[in-house]
Parts: sequence; structure tokens; C-alpha cells
Amino acid sequence: MATDSVAVAEQIEVLPQRLLGQTGEQVPVLGLGTAPGGMGLDDADAVNLIHRSLDLGVTYLDTAPAYERAQKQVGQVMVERREEAFLVTKTHAAEAEKTLEILEQSLEDLQTEQVDLVFVHSLGSLDVEQVLAPDGALAGLREAQRRGWTRYIGFTAHNAPWKAAKVLAEAQVDAVMLAMNLADRYTYGFEEDALRLAQERGVGVAAMKVFGGAPGMKYDKPTHSALAEHGHQDLRAAFRYALGLEGVAIAVVGMYSEAELVQNIEWARNYEPLDGKQAEILAGQGRTIAADWGEHFGAVK
Repeated sequence: MATDSVAVAEQIEVLPQRLLGQTGEQVPVLGLGTAPGGMGLDDADAVNLIHRSLDLGVTYLDTAPAYERAQKQVGQVMVERREEAFLVTKTHAAEAEKTLEILEQSLEDLQTEQVDLVFVHSLGSLDVEQVLAPDGALAGLREAQRRGWTRYIGFTAHNAPWKAAKVLAEAQVDAVMLAMNLADRYTYGFEEDALRLAQERGVGVAAMKVFGGAPGMKYDKPTHSALAEHGHQDLRAAFRYALGLEGVAIAVVGMYSEAELVQNIEWARNYEPLDGKQAEILAGQGRTIAADWGEHFGAVK
């Protein structure tokens, strides 16, 4: 059950906020990724974690149909607290018609008439030409905007950074979420063309997989991040790396427990950019990890 959110809010320091591109929206620098809840925690624990996130100022909630039970868990919270959240979901489809079908079901699961942002999910796994076509996914999301189902649109990308750059160069979107961490910068390099284009076009940027993601992309039980599995224990430095990327508004982190939530909130509140020496050390560590990981999110090309 939720705590008294008003009373809690009076006691909790507001998290640092950043502008999400040209949307005009201020979002906290830390967002909650709900895949661990939907694919690992039982429903009661997941719902309690979402409530606690809102209590503590982590108001950006990231979910998707692919996260199994997650959207219905989020929906249990939204029926009480929709106005407190910046609510994000995704549609894994390249065609407009399918995109609208997925989003309509998501609205039902989330128990809301409108979300704040919808992403085309995992652009690297889709036919980018179809996504951009007149009957493609982005056209479907624009129709969803016209229907009032979402306020903003965009895409996520884990791999194939050239597809992200192509969409940013050829289409108008409000926000993107890109896999960016101290190791994958040397494999996928979203920090280069994609991030540059997003900045040039005023597109809001969320960083995901900032700790390397869950090993094997499995969330069936609490697990260390991929970076920790590799032996890189300074996850705070990884967090600082992601938030220090020019143009990044928010780091979205999948979390299993209140302890993880509180730890990430502490890092968010006390964020400081890496200095030159720290960045140099981290770069060397990142190159070593990248050589071991390879294309672990999928092909670069």
C-alpha cells in the first residue's frame, strides 16, 4: 500500500531536474526502469517499489509490454497516482497499425487515457525504412498524439547506432533512449553521431544500460549489473559517466529493491561530473570491458 505521498513529499528533497530536450518538461535525473519488477519481482513487491519511487521523487516511470507483468503493476499505481508520474511506454513494431494496437492495449493495462511519452522499442531490431514509412511506426505514434494517447514520441536503441542516426536525421521526434555506458561507447558509440544529432535537433535524451544492463538481459531474479559481473565495482562512476554526457537529461535504471532505489537516489543527489583524470581511467577500463563483451546487445551494423 502507498505511504501518505503528500506527507512524504514534504520530507523528501526534490531530485535534481533537467530539461528533456525541447519538450519543456523537467524530469528527475534518475528514472525507474520497470523490467525487473515485471519479469522478476512478485506483483506486490513491484507495486510497492513503484509507490516508493514516487514517494522519493523518482517520478519518471519507464515500462513496456515486453516487460511481461510490468505494465499492469504500474497500472495499479497509476489508478491512484497518475498525476505524479511522467509515464513512458514503448511499442515494438515497425508498422503504424500494429503500433496503435499495442499502445491501445498498453493504455488499458496502465489504467490511463494518456501516457507522457511513447518510444518505438528497440529500433536496432526493426526495419528502419518501415519505421520511417508513411504507414510506419512513427506515423502511428503521430496518430496516437492526434488521438490524445501520448504527449510525446520517440524511439529507443540498444544497437545498430546508424539506424538511430538515420531516424534523427530524417524524422522529427521528441525524445530518445540510448544504450550508453562506459564500455559500450567503444562498441556501439551512441555517444557520437546519435547523441550529436539529438542535441542539434533539440531531442531529449535518456541514457539506459548505464551499468551495462542485466547480464543476458534476463530479469527473472535480482542480479548484479553486467558491469559488476565483469568486476567493475565503481557503479557510481558509471552513473557519473552517463549523466555527464552532454545532452543527457536522465539515466533510467532498472531496480529490484528499495535499497537499490535509495542508493541510486543518493548518487543522483550528489552527482558531480568526472574530472579529466577520472575520465581517463574510466576510458581505459571501458575499453577493456568492451573487448570482452563485444556486440552483446546485437549487431553494430
